[in-house]
Amino acid sequence: MAQQYQFNVSTPGRGTIDITRQVEQFVRESDIQAGLANVFISHTSASLILCENADAMVRTDLESWLSRAVPDGDRLFRHTMEGPDDMPAHVRSVLTASSISIPIVNGRMALGTWQGLYLYEHRTEPHRRTIRVTMVG
Repeated sequence: MAQQYQFNVSTPGRGTIDITRQVEQFVRESDIQAGLANVFISHTSASLILCENADAMVRTDLESWLSRAVPDGDRLFRHTMEGPDDMPAHVRSVLTASSISIPIVNGRMALGTWQGLYLYEHRTEPHRRTIRVTMVG
């Protein structure tokens, strides 16, 4: 048995947005008790991360590290059609993930106590992102 849901998220620009509750709601609605939820973002300049959910400083520190590792406007990059954050956003999405699979146990996502699922916007301007959740069980 498989079910699929889709939802959109409007981002304010670079940063993380907690999508755990939206995905958890789809898992509950599916009535799947044991299986797998695959979450996929269909963009090349945004990604998904499974990250610490108790202290937002973890995500702030992650952003600081990525800003140092992949700086906007780096002269190394030739793909700058959409501005100085264009190629860095693509590199960031490759370094993170476009899909994450999470076990479903007893009708819920089997996340660890301090884990949350986040959309990670890598562009500096606001965007509308599409996320698909496919559950099999």
